[in-house]
Amino acid sequence: MLSNAITSFPVTGDNSVTKVGEKGKTLTETENGKGRLFINRTQYFDGVPEDVWNFHIGGYQVCHKWLADRKKAGRKLSAEDIEHYHKIVVAINETIKIMKQIDEVIDAHGGWPIR
Repeated sequence: MLSNAITSFPVTGDNSVTKVGEKGKTLTETENGKGRLFINRTQYFDGVPEDVWNFHIGGYQVCHKWLADRKKAGRKLSAEDIEHYHKIVVAINETIKIMKQIDEVIDAHGGWPIR
């Protein structure tokens, strides 16, 4: 399932991470709940779901943090890094779906705690 990318990385270049959602940690060119996440002036991940981009764990915006750490280290993304990022997006997208299903089951049983 993780291999079924829902994003693309359509522009070739040097893969340097010089910006990551710099305008308030937001996606650009959003349409139908998906947008572009630029890593530098010309390269970007396309089709990133807004709810995935905005997903937080432990106070961190996961998709932003992963790329920001590479920017801070001055790393360029390898082909494996790009593939891994696609998998992160899929994993978070599936997690959000499962969380919604859990919430629906809890609501269907009278809320929390489940009786």
